[in-house]
Amino acid sequence: MDRVGGAMNVLVWLLLALPLVGAAVVAGMPRLVPERAVVPVGVGVSGATLATAVVLGLAFDRSAAHRVQFETDVSWIGAIDVRWHLGIDGVSLPMVSLTALLTFLCLLSLTRTPPRRARALVGLVLLLEVGMLGTFVALDLVVFFLFFEVVLVPMWFVIAVWGDPDDPGGRRRAATTFILYTVLGSAVMLVGFLVVYAGSGTFDLVELARRGGDGIALGTQVAAAVAIGLGLGVKSPLWPLHTWLPDAHAKAPTIGSVLLAGVLLKMGTYGFIRVWLPVVPDGARVVAPYLAAFATVGILYGALACLAQCGTRPLRPLAGIGPAAPSGDLKRIVAYSSVGHMGFVLLGIATLSPVGVNGAIFAGVAHGLITGLLFFLAGAIKDRHGSGLLAAIGGGLYARMPRLGGLFLFGAVASLGLPGLAGFWGEMLALLGAFQPNAVLTRSTYVVLMVLAGFGAVLTAAYFLVLVRRLCQGSDRAASSTVRDVTAIEVWSWAPLVALTLVLGLYPRAVLALTEPAVHLLVGR
Repeated sequence: MDRVGGAMNVLVWLLLALPLVGAAVVAGMPRLVPERAVVPVGVGVSGATLATAVVLGLAFDRSAAHRVQFETDVSWIGAIDVRWHLGIDGVSLPMVSLTALLTFLCLLSLTRTPPRRARALVGLVLLLEVGMLGTFVALDLVVFFLFFEVVLVPMWFVIAVWGDPDDPGGRRRAATTFILYTVLGSAVMLVGFLVVYAGSGTFDLVELARRGGDGIALGTQVAAAVAIGLGLGVKSPLWPLHTWLPDAHAKAPTIGSVLLAGVLLKMGTYGFIRVWLPVVPDGARVVAPYLAAFATVGILYGALACLAQCGTRPLRPLAGIGPAAPSGDLKRIVAYSSVGHMGFVLLGIATLSPVGVNGAIFAGVAHGLITGLLFFLAGAIKDRHGSGLLAAIGGGLYARMPRLGGLFLFGAVASLGLPGLAGFWGEMLALLGAFQPNAVLTRSTYVVLMVLAGFGAVLTAAYFLVLVRRLCQGSDRAASSTVRDVTAIEVWSWAPLVALTLVLGLYPRAVLALTEPAVHLLVGR
């Protein structure tokens, strides 16, 4: 283990301390931060956190990306050997950078129209950032779990208080469903962590990865793999544990949707890579084919749900239970697309191969950038038209708002996996991993799943093209022709996502060079 000493270790502490102190100051010291300064202070704090992440990235030793760097490892709860163990390697660095960037852009976007109760909202977003960043730098199972849970209550408030203003009951139901699912999933995951501790005597992730499951019986590993997989699968979201997601996205405010899709979902898939694969590898080998099958169903389900949402008839729930959902809700379409895209991430992980897992990490980063952009755009379109329904928005975005329409086209073709953009590489590598999975897995099963997932990619292209045609093309005289196009603040908020989607599409090695050595260490054995 590479223990980088000196001042650089302080940067990981600073990464967490800046948003934590910022949240406390903004929310708890109104005399120090007057109302008019709340959003600018939030932007400044998140900008400083982003700058810290950039410095960490520049100082990171890429020749030793498989090793933990900027490490802190001290005893915290000696009775059960819980350690305050933090650090960054090639798997966690892209997630840390993505989190810091999206949080900064979300708070920057608020400067266009400061929200009601801005003090509370900015404080909650900064607290969310603490939990998200902490999850990606934690190297102890208990510390990982604590940070994993920190995000739940702030996100509940973000959805329930600042969500859809036209449906207060709906936004509270969506927030409650989100927290119930994730709390129950986390409880099951904690049981899995305790099973690991009972079999190994340690919570330390670096030590557990070094052992590679040695000393933990196969039955114990399988039980732990199932429990941990269920808990992480809720957050990922794995079909059929995804049902909290569409409503949460549809009712959340724009920044809530961006952070939920861009970062919170990645906390689940990151947990699969950081915990599930290296800590209980024998259990993962038993469970992996089932994970791959559910992931593939999610790919197809997400695409078919999006195609149905692009239609014009109300959508009836399964078995006719409950009210019909309105068709053509733009945010709900993007939400269902996330179920499909995260299915590719989970399929890559389930191959247990370095190629598939590298593809999963890349697909997660690309999804955060592209879907974050799409939710920004969907929120802007909804704000301008007073509704997120396609029928209310009308067509002809190219004619009425050419810049916004062009950006939406860019986000759509990036999300469907156009070569040359970031969305292509991760899904391609995940499919390649399924074509040649780990030798201990049944290749014929994975080849069938690869074909089905490939068909899901075709359906993804179909629904995005239908959506672009319905939303952007033509001329809808019923729609307002006086709606504003993209503003300056929106350009600054969205431009980094567009640029990084292009850069990673043309130069994927910017991410893969970091992840490949670390993945080989975690999975190669």
